[in-house]
Amino acid sequence: MIDTSLKQKWDKKAILDYAVSEAVKEATTKTREEERAKAEKEKLEEKLRSAAEFKKMGLPVADIARGLGLSIEEVEKL
Repeated sequence: MIDTSLKQKWDKKAILDYAVSEAVKEATTKTREEERAKAEKEKLEEKLRSAAEFKKMGLPVADIARGLGLSIEEVEKL
């Protein structure tokens, strides 16, 4: 028969291992979401920089918006 204290140790270890595993999953998910948000922000900033340059070149606002996937309002604000 297994010693009760040994079984308790195994149970505690299993619980701790599970908690650590869940914490790692949560941290990984959060990090991925933060990285995705950062990449999207950088992508939008690059589009806005390009739109500003195209606007300086005299291209029509509607064409800039359509070509870069921006709204006309976003381009007009530049």
